Amino acid sequence: MPASTGGAPGPVDRPAVDPDPRPQPPEPPLPSDCCDSGCSMCVHDVYAEELQDYRERLARWRERHPAVPDAGAGGSSQP
Repeated sequence: MPASTGGAPGPVDRPAVDPDPRPQPPEPPLPSDCCDSGCSMCVHDVYAEELQDYRERLARWRERHPAVPDAGAGGSSQP
């Protein structure tokens, strides 16, 4: 029978949490997300605002991390 420690589990190898992760781009709306009725805040307008915010956050992040290559997660270039 295996021995039971009876206490808290021992140290577990966990990946380090990045205190300043690279911003991730917003998900673009699907073609079916827009109702084409001329809403005052269309999903495309919201996406454009989110994309602008992402680009600004990414620019500030790149200033803090100049040695990191421009290729984003997964190797694809970011907008």
